[in-house]
Amino acid sequence: MSYLILGASSGLGRELANILAKNLNNLIIISRDERDLKTIKSDLEARFKIVVKYFVLDASSFDEVKNFLESNLSLLNETQGIMFPIGMVEAEDKISNDMSISNSLIQANIGTVAYFLSKIFPVFLKKNNGVIVGFGSVSSAVGREVNTVYAASKRGLDSLFESLALTASTSKIKIQYYTIGYLDSNLAYGRKLLLPKGSVNKLAKIVYKNLKKNYKKIYYPSWWVIIVIMINILPFSLLRNIYKLLKNKN
Repeated sequence: MSYLILGASSGLGRELANILAKNLNNLIIISRDERDLKTIKSDLEARFKIVVKYFVLDASSFDEVKNFLESNLSLLNETQGIMFPIGMVEAEDKISNDMSISNSLIQANIGTVAYFLSKIFPVFLKKNNGVIVGFGSVSSAVGREVNTVYAASKRGLDSLFESLALTASTSKIKIQYYTIGYLDSNLAYGRKLLLPKGSVNKLAKIVYKNLKKNYKKIYYPSWWVIIVIMINILPFSLLRNIYKLLKNKN
């Protein structure tokens, strides 16, 4: 049996592949970067004597995802767990987006996850076993002037995994969901941030440790939960006025 990782070529996905392989789990790794996938496969198979299968897939393309799932349904039967450390951002992601940008963001951040779940969840239900791990973002806590569609798609992902956890509540399927702040990955490289970045390596270890547990929703770094609670408590009108004041100062 294998773990399937969608978005495995870098950052958190790569760390998850490494820790799963270190614990002698076979892997199915998927991303759009074939060169990185080949490197990961060779490295993990050599070090840990496991089997790694890789597939090239652009998660922002509905047609590619559809064709992949229709052609590889047998893969799902050999999967004991699936992880979705994928996230697509665009520098020009605003309300005035070109629709091609918005569509790609929605497809990559929630559409592809929902499509995979629609195929693998029935398999897990039939076996009454399996692990599903999703990764959201603290940006979903409130609307944003930039990264607008990204934040909206991640808020949709929050709801999708809550619905998934409810649906799986009477089964032995394990559902985990992580709401993540900035990590020390390529996505945050070179950016000046007000708050410290979390460790990708540490998060991967936490994910692995929690695989056998029932539904958990975890914020990482953990102090983000306090910030998100404060945002949710405050009326949006007050948040909007604070934002206006800060923007006018700049």
